[in-house]
Order: sequence, then C-alpha cells, then structure tokens
Amino acid sequence: MSYLYQALAERVATWRAANYSCDHYPAIREILEFATEDGEAAQLRYLRRAQFRALETYWYLRLVLETPRIPEVYAKLFPKPKDRREAMGLTHPDIVSFIADEGLESCLERVRSDNAFVRQYALESLRESLTLDYASYILALAMGAGKTILMGSIVATEFAMAMEYPDGPFVQNALIFAPGKTILSALRELSDVPYDKLLPPRMHKPFAASLKLTFTRDGDKQIPIVWGSSFNVIVTNTEKIRIQKPNLRSNGKQIPLFAGTKVEEQTELANLRLQAVASLPHLAVFSDEAHHTYGQKLLGKWEKDKETGELVFKDDGIKKVRRTIDYLAEETNLIVVINATGTPYFERQPLRDVVVWYGLGEGIRDGVLKELARNIKVLDLGDGEADTLVSKVIEDFVRDYWAVSLPNGAPARLALYFPNIETRDELRGAVESALALRGIGTDTLLAVDGKSNEATRRQFEAVARNPDAPERVLLLVNMGTEGWNCPSLFATALVRKLANSNNFVLQAATRCLRQVPGNKHPARVYLTDSNRKTLESQLAETYGTSLKDLNAQQAERVEREIVLHRPNLPPLLIKKRVLRYRRKAEPGTAAPLHLTVPDVAAPAGVSIETLTPVQTASGKTALQKVDGGDDVLPAPPPELDSYAAAAELAANYHLPTAEVLAALRRAYGAGADIPDYHLDALGQQIEAQRSDYEEHFEEIDVAIALVKAEGFERSERGGQPVYTARISFAKEREPLYLMARDTPDAAHALANSFHYEGYNFDSGPEAEFLQWALAQLQGEAHQIEGVWFTGGITDPAKTDLYAEYLGDDGRWHRYTPDFVLRRADGKHLVVEIKRDSYSPDIQGDLDRLARGEAAQTKEGQKAVALKAWEGLNPDTLAYHVMFADTDIKAEGYAKVRDFIRGT
Repeated sequence: MSYLYQALAERVATWRAANYSCDHYPAIREILEFATEDGEAAQLRYLRRAQFRALETYWYLRLVLETPRIPEVYAKLFPKPKDRREAMGLTHPDIVSFIADEGLESCLERVRSDNAFVRQYALESLRESLTLDYASYILALAMGAGKTILMGSIVATEFAMAMEYPDGPFVQNALIFAPGKTILSALRELSDVPYDKLLPPRMHKPFAASLKLTFTRDGDKQIPIVWGSSFNVIVTNTEKIRIQKPNLRSNGKQIPLFAGTKVEEQTELANLRLQAVASLPHLAVFSDEAHHTYGQKLLGKWEKDKETGELVFKDDGIKKVRRTIDYLAEETNLIVVINATGTPYFERQPLRDVVVWYGLGEGIRDGVLKELARNIKVLDLGDGEADTLVSKVIEDFVRDYWAVSLPNGAPARLALYFPNIETRDELRGAVESALALRGIGTDTLLAVDGKSNEATRRQFEAVARNPDAPERVLLLVNMGTEGWNCPSLFATALVRKLANSNNFVLQAATRCLRQVPGNKHPARVYLTDSNRKTLESQLAETYGTSLKDLNAQQAERVEREIVLHRPNLPPLLIKKRVLRYRRKAEPGTAAPLHLTVPDVAAPAGVSIETLTPVQTASGKTALQKVDGGDDVLPAPPPELDSYAAAAELAANYHLPTAEVLAALRRAYGAGADIPDYHLDALGQQIEAQRSDYEEHFEEIDVAIALVKAEGFERSERGGQPVYTARISFAKEREPLYLMARDTPDAAHALANSFHYEGYNFDSGPEAEFLQWALAQLQGEAHQIEGVWFTGGITDPAKTDLYAEYLGDDGRWHRYTPDFVLRRADGKHLVVEIKRDSYSPDIQGDLDRLARGEAAQTKEGQKAVALKAWEGLNPDTLAYHVMFADTDIKAEGYAKVRDFIRGT
C-alpha cells in the first residue's frame, strides 16, 4: 500500500528530473533551481533537504496538479479504485465488501455523512480530508526540520510568482496561525529569514520592497494593515481573530453591572480583526503546529443523547481555528491552506491529507537532529526512588557531557522534567547534593515553571540563545517543550511519571535533539520505566516509530559550519570572454522604425457608489447602498508629450531616442501628445520590428574574487566579525572534511592555505594534493602566497571563480576548479583533480580544442572552458588537470613542483 505522500514523492522526483517543466509559469523553474548552489554537487544554498523537498512538493501540487482538493489529489495519483481505496485506508473487510457491491464513490459519500459508519471503522481523519471545500495540505516535518523557515519559503516564492504573473493564480497575502504565545514568539524567526537566499536577485528586490510583515499584539483593537492591499503576512495566535464567544472570569456569584458589555466588546474586536483579514485578496492560510487544529475536538465528539441514551456525533466541538478558516474561505478567495505539523497521525490513524512526511528517524539520518543511537537510558528505578534517579542522572551527565560544548561555545545542558512543583522542590536538594559532590555550585541551576516571575522567565529564554548563560541544569515543570529551541540542550530526564496528555512526555524527551552544524556529540534521554511506556505509546501515535528504532538510528549526513578566515583575499585579475547579445542589423542599416496609432480602448472612468445611513431593527446605524445610485465619473486618461513617450520606449527597448521620437511624430503628428495607455501596444510594434538578436563574445578585464564575504553569514564573536556558511554532506565523506589542525603543522597550514575551514573535499586525492603541496612549501624555496582549495565553494554569491560552458541540454552551466596557487610574481596555477576514467574524454577534447573543434563530452567541456582562460591570459594564468591514479599523476606533480619553484 502506498501513502499519498509517497506517491507524490515519486511524481515530484520525475518533475525534478524534467527541470520543473511548466509551460504557463516557467519562472518556477528559475526559483527552484536557485535553491541549489551547484547542480552537480546538489549543495543547497540555504534550505535543508527536507525543506526543499517540501517546497518542491508544494509547487507540484500548485502548478502541475493545479491546487486540487484532497479527494481530487487521490483521484489523480491513484486512478485505479483499488489503489485509491488502499491509499485512503479503506481496507477493513467489511468496507472492501461494501465497495465491491456499491462502488468507491458510494463508500466515500458514506464517510462524509454516516456518523456511525465513521465511528465504527475509525475513519475520522479520512472524513476531515473529504469534507473540506478548499485545498488544504499537511506538511508533516519532525521537530528541528525548520517548519517556520519552510512557511517563509512558501510565502516568498508565492509572492515572487504573483509579481511575475500578476494575473496568475498566486498568493498575494498570507495569514499564519500560531496555537499560542510560545509558538507566536518562535514565529518571529520569519522576520530574520534571508529571503535573498530563497529568491533570485531580480525577484528578491521587488519582493523585499513589497513585503509587509505584521505580528499581532495584545491590546491592539485592529490589525494594522490596509484593507484590500497585497503582500501582507499577518502572524497571529489563534485567540486574536478566531470565531468564538469570549469567556469572562467569574466566581459564579457576582452579577456584572453592565451584563454582556465586555463580551460584546471582545467579540466585536475579534470580528474587526477577522474582517480585516477577509478583505485581503488571494489569501493563503498557514497553521503552525497544526496538530493543535486536529484531533477528536476538531472532527466532533461522540455523546450520549439525553433522551435515547444512544451515542450520537456532535460536530459543534469543531475547533475554532477550522471555523475561522471556513469563514475566510467563504468571505475571500482563499487559494490554499497549509498545515505544518510534526506528525502525520491522529490517534494512530494516518492523516489522509499529508503530502510531505519527514520523521525523527530521517532527521537523525540527515544530521538535522542529534543522534540518539545507544543513548536512551532507562533506569530501573520506581517513582519512590526518585532521589537515587536524579543522582544517577547528574553523575552520568557530568561524566559524559560536562566538558562538551557547541561550536559557538555554548556548554551542554541538561533538562529535568518534573510532574509538578511539589516534586521538583522535594527533589531539588538531591540535585544540588549530586552537583556539590562533583564540585559544581548551585549557580548552574535554574528552576522554572508556569508560575515563575518575569525575571526567571527571561533567564530561561536567555539559556536558549546566549552561549554565555551560566545555567546548565534546568528543573522544569510544564515548561520547555513545544516551541523551545535550545540547541545546547544535550540531555533530558523525565523524573517520576509525567502526565501523558498532549504528548508532553514525547515533547519533553525529544527536546534535546535539535542540532547545529559542527556538533559531533549525540543526545541522551533518561527515562523511568513508567515514562518509557508512555513515550513508546506517544512515539507510535505521533511518529509511527519506536524507542528501539530511534536507539538504533545513526546519521547518514552531517552538517558543518565553515568559517571564512580571509574575507579580503586579493582577486584574480584576468581577461575573460563574456557572452553578449546584440541586434543583427547594425545601427543605420535596419529599415526605419514604423509605428501606427494603436486601436485600443481608453480606460473606463471612476465608478462612484452612493450610500445612505439607515437604522437597523436592533437600533444600530449602518450604511446601505442606494439602488440606481451608481455613477461613472469620466476621467481623461493621462498623456505624455512625444519626448517623454519616446524616452520611455527607447529606454525599454534599447533604441536611440531620436529614432523612436521620429517614428512617433510620423504616426501622431508633430507636437501631439501620446495617451499613456498606448505605450504597451506601441512597445509590441517595436518588438516585432527590432527583436532580431544574435550572440557574440567580448573580451573584458575582470577581477575574479576567490571569496566574497558578503555571501556569508556575518556575526560577531568576541567583538570581532565572523563570516560563516552551512554545508551538508554524506557522513561517509566526513574524513574528507579537514581543518588546519588535521594537518601535521596547523600554523603552517593556516599561514599558507585554509582561507576558510574546514575544507570539504570531494575525494581522497584532493586532500592528498593539499597535504603534498603544503609539504612542498615547507621543503622548497618558493614565492607562493597561498594554495587554496576552491572546489568546495560553488555559490556565485560566495565566489566569482567559475567558468561557464554550454551543456548538451542547451543551457549554460558553471564549473569551479579545485585549487588555485598564487605566486608573488602574479602568476596563478589553477589545478583540477580528476578521476582516471575521465582522462580519455578530457584529453580528447583538449586535442579537439587545439584543432579548433568543439568539445564533445561533459568533462571535456569543463576543461575547455578553463583552458580558454589560459589562452586569454598566458602571462598570468595556467590551467592544469591531474589524474588521480595513473602515471600522469607523477608528471602532474612535477608540473606543480616546477610552478612552486618558479621554474
């Protein structure tokens, strides 16, 4: 049986292989390809793999499948009724028999309408998927995968597409729901997203100029947006605008002096906010941590009828978030609803509108989460032995983690979760004693609970973001679960039996899994046997996995942080051939430009609506439209004088202004004004006569930056600017990730190489070459200023060192060589290390280049592109290919040695 998200993944992979083909909206290809720095290495520019796969899937649904509702998605992906039935979970023998007799559509209709049928066969989640009147998809990504960044990516790409295609079916406004103040605070990360790494530069500029990001605040009577405007992102917790009747606190005995006044006021405020959102066109709604909108309360609940005593389905328990979305779907053109959550399950039922699923195990394998392999510790102690339990946990944590820290210096921290304040206070002495026995003071402790004062809460929040925070052992009660992002948390301990509602045990136990690039240490979870059973149950219900699976899961990919040591490395000054486009006909040889007055209708005037105040039956005053009161106020369209019109058209189509002016005068007459609405049609006439272009190459002097600091993330450490970037690679390649300290002489390596570290080599021969070159610089007299590995940075935002070649697919590709050696006399040697299997292709195409013939192979095209640089710069640059394992290798080393010696 295939799930929906699995079938979609196969379709998306095919779409990716077809270069995101989309005839009507081809700009999506530009956006999705921009996400990858280098197509061959598949190194993502900013997004993680899970985020990018989710973004691809989203756009496949939007553009290829044309934003279908969930039943339509199933129909398109599972055209055979048997496959569709199984994918929807309709596998009970009774249901299979019913479908055989009555057909699949009859069964689906029964799911929609027959409460008893739904309850009998546990089809609540399928009913939810079938009954929504709008497109609604679940992106289920485990904690730490970056759901907030993903939502920002969807918004940014939607807005960019809306600007590219103003009349297209794209989102122009977004409402993002958070289930509470904690998550709302976490969503402020949206304001810090580097959108320039998500959108190509030409799309990012108008996006950044148009984006209006609004976070609702307590006490605001209205959402500060312009009604009916575009490119708004409103982030709010659900209480601010959801449809509900507010509850007022009362002791049950007091009678309000002005009964109902406060209720009406709060309801009116919520309605005003909701109406402001409903005024926004082309709306998308995002629900963060969407499992808060799912569950039995969303779908309704089974209650006994007071008269008959029978169980009946009461759908008035539907959660307010869903009601609010339903209202917006009725009041504005709601394009799509995106639900971000960490689970694809509801009470062990797979949710049938999950289009992307990325679990804890995948997060560990991809290096997004810390490893847990062999680090789930179940202590065979009962709740009555809690003193011994906390002592053992402290002993184990101090022994294995007290010296551990993150790359930013944040020390490893431990969180102990208690069921209540009384238990925490009772066991605090045991925690302090265990620390004291190991020479650790109580200043490392911080106790936080739901009743803590504001100062303590601020301390708790600082622990997550401040590497220098002194607190390392946190004693938590109803704190530190959902929305708490503390990468320096390496271990969690569940003390005594915790409440098992709302996945608290699961949230607490997995809080320590958040990973940061560069960390190599696993996480650890301490459990009592009673909490183990609860955790097992919640893992199965939420993630469809088990403790045994997690305890065996190991990383297959790792993330590392590279640090730029030399942000001002001098550029490589060379001549370069660049592709230009020009009109085939030289100026003065083309036929004179001929324009005619376009036959286009003038725009309509301004419509005026007439309203009158009326009093309603309830005594309120409202505005009512007067029948037949509409009028149209004629408005003369704006006009340009012939000089202004000629200047605008000439600038748009790269023509001499005088030529355009003469053509306009011939068409309109000398001194005539040009209506503004004629310009588009005149432009089309110009395109038809002057759109014949040809390619040509020019030689220009360029300064090629080996590294560009502005392409890296800038921060401060110790008062000094630091430039960093995040990279990801297969764990099997971790031995190829080298830092200066991994060489025999770290000081020598830093002085002569490692302009950034670590170097992320693709192969062993590349690492061997650097070690050999550094040894030569120690043993030979030389004037080498540096030997730098350049093959690990391919992003044009971070380097200019790449040659372009025309591939067999008709598209231009970038090629970045492996090494650059610079000599004090200004000469550069560019070195490429290649597998022996590429030798015939490269040598053959270099021979063809010498004969003036075109390259025929992919690897040869790369070599020829850089060999052309050498031909243009014989005095400053040489290009040299070395093959890894043949006799040519020895000859290759000899040529590099000669360059080092200056011979």
